[in-house]
Amino acid sequence: MASVAKAPIKAKKAKSENKIEITDLNFYYGEKRVIENLNLKIRANQVTSIFGPANSGTTTLLRALNRLSDLNHEARMEGKILIDGQDINAPEINVTELRRRIGFVFEVPTPLPMSIYDNVTYGLKFLRGKSRSEIAEIAEWALINAALWEEVKDRLHDPAFGLSGGQQQRMCVARVLALKPEIVLIDRSCSGLDPISTAKIEESLMRLKKEFTVIISPHNIAQASRVSDRVAFMLMGELVEEGTNSEIFTNPKDPRTSDYITGRFG
Repeated sequence: MASVAKAPIKAKKAKSENKIEITDLNFYYGEKRVIENLNLKIRANQVTSIFGPANSGTTTLLRALNRLSDLNHEARMEGKILIDGQDINAPEINVTELRRRIGFVFEVPTPLPMSIYDNVTYGLKFLRGKSRSEIAEIAEWALINAALWEEVKDRLHDPAFGLSGGQQQRMCVARVLALKPEIVLIDRSCSGLDPISTAKIEESLMRLKKEFTVIISPHNIAQASRVSDRVAFMLMGELVEEGTNSEIFTNPKDPRTSDYITGRFG
């Protein structure tokens, strides 16, 4: 009997302004619970920052959103994560297609041992029906949106390892964008970068939200305040508070939020 292909998450416009709805999420590594009873709605075409001190659960949450957590055999979750109303953990979901729709930019740049151009277009090689000219157009578009095109357009076939750390990180952003995801997850991608590279990535984030839903775990509170439309503060796996940028940074409701953003702890 022929095997039945698993269905991708269908790309469709959400009926509401929420792109993602997380309900009663508990996440465990073995017996340790690292996210506790989390409920959060993330709006489409905005930059949402999810921040907190070490061991707050922010990275785990991002990894759960595109099921990278599946790669850890000790990981398990309870609750639901819906994207456009579809459960991403339903058994019929095609995880490869899900990860194409929900791109992930890691904290440390991960260039492949090949040219800048081949790095950016690497994922496109697995998609059928793309001509060389179409791939070249996508690569240029992705590099422009990652704020890197002007710096590399004349050396696209040079080794990617010749780029600076900040350029490598922006190249990794371009590699994710080339697959035209709907959601872009960015985990502390500026933590080791100089101020100029950080500013260029932040500039990219402001442009990207016009076409994508962007969720970041920022490398510091100042970055969250600069780039976010909405922010969520997590502490020891608990969602403490969520709201607009101005609500959280000028008038937080929970004293723990106030203490953290003013530097009293963390």
